[in-house]
Amino acid sequence: MARARRRTPSTEPVERPSDLDPAIPFPPMEAELVRELPEADGWQYEPKWDGFRGLLENGSGELRLWSRNARPLLRYFPELRPLAKLLPPHSALDGEIVIERDGILDFDAMQTRLHPAESRITKLSGEIPARFLVFDVLVWKGEEVWPRPLAERRRELERKAKRFELSPATAERDEALEWLDRFESIGLDGVVAKRVDLPYLPGSREGVVKVKPEKSADCVVVGVRWKSRPDRIATLLLGLYRDDGEIDYVGSATVAPARHDEIARRVLPLLEDAPERRFSEPNRWGGTGLEESPVRPELVVEVRYDKVQGNRFRHGTKLLRFREDKEPGQCTWRELRPPRRRTDSVAALLGQ
Repeated sequence: MARARRRTPSTEPVERPSDLDPAIPFPPMEAELVRELPEADGWQYEPKWDGFRGLLENGSGELRLWSRNARPLLRYFPELRPLAKLLPPHSALDGEIVIERDGILDFDAMQTRLHPAESRITKLSGEIPARFLVFDVLVWKGEEVWPRPLAERRRELERKAKRFELSPATAERDEALEWLDRFESIGLDGVVAKRVDLPYLPGSREGVVKVKPEKSADCVVVGVRWKSRPDRIATLLLGLYRDDGEIDYVGSATVAPARHDEIARRVLPLLEDAPERRFSEPNRWGGTGLEESPVRPELVVEVRYDKVQGNRFRHGTKLLRFREDKEPGQCTWRELRPPRRRTDSVAALLGQ
């Protein structure tokens, strides 16, 4: 069978591991972000897990787990080594490494694994073990499966790799939309749609799209980060009220230049008589960061966000509008933590 062309995005070249079996395609396929799931026939829908992408293979004779950037990951997730007993020689699977606690995906716990100390990794792997959820078969017992259409690969996956934990898949768009609504509370990162008639196209986004829930929250403005003090604001600092009445800092929203004067007229007067407050957010790019000042918590804004990680927005938010109709005290953690039904869990999504 003729091999499909192995493509790597020219803007993000990834170096292939030098000793990776030539039969194994690399890097993994990617997905294009879109606003809506495709409605036409010929698509397969899968959950978008909030974890680390992983290529599990033993083409070299030993089990290895590669990140999408060719980083070896088994050192950080040693509890996955027993999967070697399930994977026949000269095989490769594509999937996602996840950690769940109490039925909820925990991305913070994933990041704590990227630790230099082996003793720390060993301790964490015993306390909060990861699992590997498989969604594609690339090579099986030396046979290259990846050039086949996805519809055939999925059948082969369910037949040959059934001892692994398989990520669910459906051809029903309504079921995929229900995943978006129902399982947001357990940390699902969205839904992926894949064309069933295409082969596995390494490094390509062709025929694969992803949808993330578009979410918004009402937050109270608790401070500003200055571009130049005292008249140019860089970002608004956002907070939510706890049950005990105290405010937690949850992230920031960039002030667009076109809206700066409008925002400044509302926010700068709140600097007067502001309570003392410190904001704990490390500068990920190094350096000392921008100077910050608290403001009186009297102004409510609606922001758009994509993900909450721990007690923070994972990324910056987009300021949508001011909410004069809402009192600051109404901005509570329920804005970011939707009610979870007792039956909703990672196990329920996996049909376990």
